Amino acid sequence: MNIKVCGITEMKQLQQLDGLDVDFAGLIFYKDSPRYVGDKLPKKEVKKADFDLKKVGVFVNPELIDVLDAIDDYGLEVVQLHGDESPEMCDDLSSEVEVIKAFRITGDENIDELVAPYDAVCDYYLFDTGGLKESFGGTGQQFDWSILNKAKIEKPFFLSGGISVEDTARLKTFKHPDLFGVDINSRFEKEPGVKDMSKVLQFKQAMK
Repeated sequence: MNIKVCGITEMKQLQQLDGLDVDFAGLIFYKDSPRYVGDKLPKKEVKKADFDLKKVGVFVNPELIDVLDAIDDYGLEVVQLHGDESPEMCDDLSSEVEVIKAFRITGDENIDELVAPYDAVCDYYLFDTGGLKESFGGTGQQFDWSILNKAKIEKPFFLSGGISVEDTARLKTFKHPDLFGVDINSRFEKEPGVKDMSKVLQFKQAMK
């Protein structure tokens, strides 16, 4: 199971995540998030760092040029689009980096219809709690994962939204042929943007 830790704001914590063999680290470029990267991470250091983990830039309804600038400034290998971005934008970015298209799930959606326009233009999907406030405000709510069992999806996807150490047993029993990884954030923090690495390690070991 791949693990993505989102909302990193410190260089030291990026290094620690790499040392823990975490697979993806998310840097949030959404200004209204309490985990907004801003000037907290030194661009040059992040860009030149020799990490095994993949650096993911998380954006919400951005301008294409701003995403391209961030890819260049931080050496991003993956971009996560968490708003209402078009398939065309995903397609434009997919020639530069891997693309994760995030979908906010309330429970009423037809998942396969929701993802169909993006099938050919991104590398992964991510399913999260409905609403930007829940996703970036750190309320840590979960949606009913079972609705994914009714969907074919047919692309690697991340499960996100309010996942904590206490969810490891449930995660291990959740089966879908395309489940690729778990995205963790607010339930693993000492404060917004500062992770509790002991919890991350505990989660990683429990998921083995």
